[in-house]
Amino acid sequence: MKKRLLMRGACAFAALLICTSCGDTYRPVANPIIPIQPNPGFLHVALVLSINGDQHPGASTTIDVSGDTAVSQAEVGFMPVHAAVVLNGTRVYTANSLDDTVSTFAPSTPAPVTTISLPAGSAPDFVATTETAFVYVANSGNATVSAIALGTNVVAYTIPVGINPVAMAELPNQQKLYVASEGANSIPGSVTSINSIDWSVNTTAPLASYPWVSPVWAAARSDSGRVYILDSGAGMVAVIDPSTDSVVNSVSVGVGANFMLYDTTHNRLYVTNPATGNVIFMDASTDSLAPLVVRVANAQSVAALPDGSRVYVATATVQGSNVNSAVTVLNAGNGSLKKIVPLTAVAKICSQTRFELVAAAAADSSRVYVGNCDAGNTSILRTSDDTLLLQLPAPASALPPPQPGGNPPPQNPVFVLAGP
Repeated sequence: MKKRLLMRGACAFAALLICTSCGDTYRPVANPIIPIQPNPGFLHVALVLSINGDQHPGASTTIDVSGDTAVSQAEVGFMPVHAAVVLNGTRVYTANSLDDTVSTFAPSTPAPVTTISLPAGSAPDFVATTETAFVYVANSGNATVSAIALGTNVVAYTIPVGINPVAMAELPNQQKLYVASEGANSIPGSVTSINSIDWSVNTTAPLASYPWVSPVWAAARSDSGRVYILDSGAGMVAVIDPSTDSVVNSVSVGVGANFMLYDTTHNRLYVTNPATGNVIFMDASTDSLAPLVVRVANAQSVAALPDGSRVYVATATVQGSNVNSAVTVLNAGNGSLKKIVPLTAVAKICSQTRFELVAAAAADSSRVYVGNCDAGNTSILRTSDDTLLLQLPAPASALPPPQPGGNPPPQNPVFVLAGP
């Protein structure tokens, strides 16, 4: 009995020690150390090319779509006029018309910039490709197209085309490249069909002998079944069958039409004619194109939202020495007017650029960008309510300040494009 009582006492004492220990002693709390997280990468970008006079290098500004901010600025060549985003948005190639070069860089970082030299007098003015191996540059100065290898940034081949090539379109299936040459000095323009596989020119193609006047734009249908050429001098859009390189139809859009956009969402073409004050919607599902004419005065360029809801027409109205810019918003379904968004009224200073206003839509349809050459800025429109969010100034130019002690004027945006 005594032994049993001693055992009970020992157990009770042990339990008391455990309870006392639990009440007085704590394990240290392990607080997790969270490392500094990197900034989330932007999903979509837009790029703006701006010129810095004819004595200084221009710039390419990358805009983060989600943040409405300029995230990088790359110095390119003299008088950049056109660019293309390639390799799934990882590289940009710009045509620098004044110093006969092509600049390439990553849109997310301002450096390094690789410069590709072309022959003197090339005056490159257009960049296009649907490939991952080569990018093509139209050279208006010497009537050629340069095929540049994307892996080495070396000109692999030079292809002769018509006088003053100003636009190109490669089939999505990468079989052919079409070059629109405007012509010059009373020499009519032409359209060249090039086999992308070996860069041979289809000299006997029916389109080679077609009576072109001044082709200024080219677009390929998303199924590679048709190519469209805008001939400004003839006032028509020609429909080309790539299997035979023959013109199977032509649709009147009026003399002076100078811009064309292919909308993959609606399988549609948009053509602007500032001379007649029209924007023409053209159904590309048939060769007739079934045009719908919408009145928009002084249209410069068009951007279509990838979601298919709206079309944005950049307009510039010259009044004396000033130019008033705006964006006309149209419903994509029937071309009806939704809204007019005023931009700026400034002195007209851009007389030699191809377009005073260039518009582009972000890949996620959330923003539309309008590069304004005269105003020295890029307007950013929020598409959820079609409101002007801000006007992003172009980089400062090398020109002297207009007033002593002031800031130098901005560069002049001449081209805008959206990344994937």
